[in-house]
Amino acid sequence: MAKLLLKLQRYFRRKPVRFFSFIILYLTAGSLAFLHSSFAGESTETSKEPVAVETINGALVTQNPGLIGRVFKETPKPSRRYGPPWLKPASKDPSERGRAGSWSRALKGRSTRDQEESRAKYIGCYTDNTQQRALRGSSFFDYKKMTVFRCQDNCAERGYMYAGLEFGAECYCGHRIQAPNASESDCNMECKGEKNNMCGGTNRLTIFRLELSQESARRYGSAIFKGCFRKPDNVSFALPVSALIPNMTVDKCVDFCTEKEYSLAVLAGQTCHCGFPTLRFPLHEREDEQLCSQRCSGEEFESCGNEDYFVVYQTQVQDNRCMDRRFLPSPSKQLIALASFPGAGNTWARHLIELATGYYTGSYYFDGSLYNKGFKGERDHWRSGRTICIKTHESGRKEIESYDSGILMIRNPYKALMAEFNRKYGGHIGFASQAHWKGKEWPEFVKNYAPWWVSHTLDWLKYGRNVKVIHFEDLKHHLFSQMKKMVSYLGLEVSEDRLLCVEGQKDGNFKRSGLRKLEYDPYTPEMRRMIDGFIKKVDEALKMKNQTGVPEDYIPR
Repeated sequence: MAKLLLKLQRYFRRKPVRFFSFIILYLTAGSLAFLHSSFAGESTETSKEPVAVETINGALVTQNPGLIGRVFKETPKPSRRYGPPWLKPASKDPSERGRAGSWSRALKGRSTRDQEESRAKYIGCYTDNTQQRALRGSSFFDYKKMTVFRCQDNCAERGYMYAGLEFGAECYCGHRIQAPNASESDCNMECKGEKNNMCGGTNRLTIFRLELSQESARRYGSAIFKGCFRKPDNVSFALPVSALIPNMTVDKCVDFCTEKEYSLAVLAGQTCHCGFPTLRFPLHEREDEQLCSQRCSGEEFESCGNEDYFVVYQTQVQDNRCMDRRFLPSPSKQLIALASFPGAGNTWARHLIELATGYYTGSYYFDGSLYNKGFKGERDHWRSGRTICIKTHESGRKEIESYDSGILMIRNPYKALMAEFNRKYGGHIGFASQAHWKGKEWPEFVKNYAPWWVSHTLDWLKYGRNVKVIHFEDLKHHLFSQMKKMVSYLGLEVSEDRLLCVEGQKDGNFKRSGLRKLEYDPYTPEMRRMIDGFIKKVDEALKMKNQTGVPEDYIPR
């Protein structure tokens, strides 16, 4: 042993060897510390919610967002921080970004009648059996926390017309009810997650017809239902490929058009047409679905339209007319801002602008996850002049006057605050946990960020030059007309065929699922009084600038 120690002592006396040995030890220690912090420092909270089992197209999937496990969490670090001016020095989250998110006011604790009036209409109690389901779409189970709202929201998010609850804990979705009525007294089991409402019974379904929002996507397999439309004037020009299909079904037409590489599958009785949205067939004027109610010859429960009114589905084929993007051919001398409060839909607007114009958008910040998702202008310096407009959440006179003009995106603060809170604590397409919503984080967040919503908007209206105001809600409901205005404002020629392509690719990569929306209203009366006051200030400021004011749904009436 003594000889071994003597050899080690002589070994370390050699200066070059000793120097390199210490370097190797130092690097090894640093690597171990980095690995430890990656696992321990940012570990994911484990949810106490039960595992939900979901069946989609026959496949059984278990879901528990809290059991994702420990993973390396990518935390992009931008070169600049932003936030309310009074929070900037103490900000602990330099990667704060605004993301458009979807939110529906919760119905928990409300009566069935209230739910019917605002979200769904109660249809009745129906029979069901395991061999032939009454509702044959997707399904999921939760034997501890199932609620009427949760089932309705799940089915509505997937675009189904009906939601049914069974055995107090099972949720089924579908486009058709394929079973007879049962006695109301048979649906006698309370929901596992709320004791005031009934969730079916043994082999009995409590069924609701959903009031789908305008942007909801009804699906048939992988295809998206677009609606019933009047026959175009010149079918062969509007829809260049067609075939007569015996025993017509939706699947047959969708498969035929997918094989021919068209994004639209159009059913007209026994005929299947294929094409892309064009000015000859723009899909802007939907007709009453009863006009297309003729049943498919090969499918009893689906509509196939007729020779005058067509049923239209969007296939999985990508419309490539708006997918090319590049940097500006020569640096622009005009800096155009795309300004918004965080959570007001800035990233979504960038996605739409890039598709509509064919040019990349830039950013005052750098977000690696956005760059990896295709926003190649993210790496450019914001003053490079190579991008069509520049994302910013900054406010204040000095920052605003750095731009020659700007598009100001405004969103309902109630929705914007919740979207940013979800991003802050759950990531771009994730959700804040119940602990964050019910803890001190949410009240503190509203206290600091709600005043920033009003000050940000007022600053841009006051100091901005040639500001174009776009409301998130208007863009969502009237995308084609609003995008025409934005493209014209950016000084580019409008391609209407390209805008029709944008409508089919509008969601992008940052749309949150609706499966974990809150089932209660997180805003206290005090918060609402404060935010309502801020909304009135912005409404008055817009009208002073000869604008139309805020949309009506900003303050519930």
